[in-house]
Amino acid sequence: SSGINAEYGEMVEFLDPHYPLVVGGVASLEHQMGMLQTRTKRHRWYPKVLKNQDPVVVSLGWRRFQTRPVYSIQDHNLRQRMLKYTPEHMHCHATFYGPLAPPNTTFIATQGATDKKTSSFRIVATGVVLGLNKTIEVVKKLKLTGTPYKIFKNTAFLKGMFSSILEVSKFEGAMLKTVSGIRGQVKRALSAPPGAFRASFEDKIQISDIVFLRCWVNVEIPKFYAPVINLLSPDKTWSGMRTVGELRREKGETIPVNQDSLYKDIERKQKVFKPLVVSKSLQKDLPFKTKPKVEKKRKKELYVTKRAVVSEPGERRLTTLMQQLLTAQKESDAKKLQKKKKEKEKYLAGQAKITAKRGEKAKERRKVFYQKNAKKDQAED
Repeated sequence: SSGINAEYGEMVEFLDPHYPLVVGGVASLEHQMGMLQTRTKRHRWYPKVLKNQDPVVVSLGWRRFQTRPVYSIQDHNLRQRMLKYTPEHMHCHATFYGPLAPPNTTFIATQGATDKKTSSFRIVATGVVLGLNKTIEVVKKLKLTGTPYKIFKNTAFLKGMFSSILEVSKFEGAMLKTVSGIRGQVKRALSAPPGAFRASFEDKIQISDIVFLRCWVNVEIPKFYAPVINLLSPDKTWSGMRTVGELRREKGETIPVNQDSLYKDIERKQKVFKPLVVSKSLQKDLPFKTKPKVEKKRKKELYVTKRAVVSEPGERRLTTLMQQLLTAQKESDAKKLQKKKKEKEKYLAGQAKITAKRGEKAKERRKVFYQKNAKKDQAED
């Protein structure tokens, strides 16, 4: 009709009368582009998990487009923490760039638009639009490490954590912590070397300490939007951005292995501390109780330590007799203890019976008392 204008010449050129078309309209809000925050969940029939920023085709309202969502989950303090992969059986938030849609609009996502080679279930996720917010902040955890190169009591100069003075200025006032648990704070940047800064700690640190800075950094959401234009091609096919896995399979490449990311057995050398040495002048002033009683090492063993003790027949008989007496005493004490234990159990059982009988008698007395009072109340009425 005259009310419909063909936006693309290819649509008229490659029009297929056997291919059905549904014509609809969109609201003025849906013409604008922006960030959409959605609640999504991987489809239970899709065999894999979804990777962060992998391209997916979203069918939202009247539009189908390809985008790169950033998955996140909301912590208890309302922080949007980035996820590398979607959870197995949980909802998560997905933030992506595209045409705006009103809240509570449902959508589905697929891995590709016209991929006929897919043997598994094609719908990868379903979800609903939560809101339109241009200031959506998704953060990820970042742990920076540095080492001290100068130490002055509770102040230290650190390097290796940042690469420029600008980076240090962004983290002024941030909390630091050493491996040994000493806390500190970033103070000021130093002119040289690049990225070095001054930090103060609650105690003096060692030159061998490693200093950590745990922080949160914003994740940039990619502004990628590619509408599915399969109707503008003669064979009605369309291929958008491919995932990293698909590109690796086509080129026959394997996943690169970072040696630093592999788990290794930690081997730490046993730290040997120097013995405490007290000077002779200080030892003279100390009381005898606290003076170190250390004998000098002898080159030759004493006669008392190396002699062999041979007991006489009478002494051996006495030793044997004492051992027998001690054994008999231990056996007698064990029998007495066992007898006391049984008597105590019997006594406690008897007391439990007496307590139960007392409770029953008290219950009967209360019953009779309440019955008498009830009869008195009825007589007075």
